[in-house]
Amino acid sequence: MFKSRKEILFTILTGFFVTNAIVGELIGGKLIAIGPFNLSIGIIPWPVVFLITDIINEYFGKKGVRQLTFMTAGLVVYVFIILYLGMAVKSASFSPVTSEAFNAVFGQSLWIIAGSLAAFISSQLVDIFVFWVIRQRTGKRLIWMRATGSTMVSQLFDSFIVTGIAFWLPAKITFAEFINTAFTGYSAKLIIAVVLTPLIYVGHSLVHKYLGEENSEHLIEEIAEAELLGSTEEAKSKN
Repeated sequence: MFKSRKEILFTILTGFFVTNAIVGELIGGKLIAIGPFNLSIGIIPWPVVFLITDIINEYFGKKGVRQLTFMTAGLVVYVFIILYLGMAVKSASFSPVTSEAFNAVFGQSLWIIAGSLAAFISSQLVDIFVFWVIRQRTGKRLIWMRATGSTMVSQLFDSFIVTGIAFWLPAKITFAEFINTAFTGYSAKLIIAVVLTPLIYVGHSLVHKYLGEENSEHLIEEIAEAELLGSTEEAKSKN
């Protein structure tokens, strides 16, 4: 029963993770203004990805997050291939959505797609690393520190990588504009990460209720021990 619930939990988390990541990529071309911040509308689904990353880190370890990250990146590429095939086919004269309208919404440049994917993979791997560095030094305590801290560091990489590849490298903006835009985007993500901190505890509470307190704690300890053992063996192999 416990194994079954664990598998169902991972499946549910995977579904929400992949869905929000792909939706974030699809709607990311629309820009909005919130106070002093100019942001992509993709800011709506990405916080869910942050939260689920932290939960999977906690209950399924580095391997779970890595597998999910690379699988999602592959699915994003697949989605954009389908979209480009769809863009290559002209709409019928009676279609309520014209080719021009369809292409305007989904025809993101290759630079933006490349930047987004590179930023996604890099930030996820950084998130994993920072999460477990903090976890191994603080133990089960300070959930907020490892969850929020890993998001804050990883999103710094995300903001600069996606802005640099998508806009600065193709010379769409100057270096000064690149720095300003990346810092602006990161500042907004930083605020969101802090605001979402209480939801991290809500997520843990829901998982505990679903798996059962004892089973949930056992899973957390099992993953923590496996990650510590893996880090120790890796350090020995380097020496």
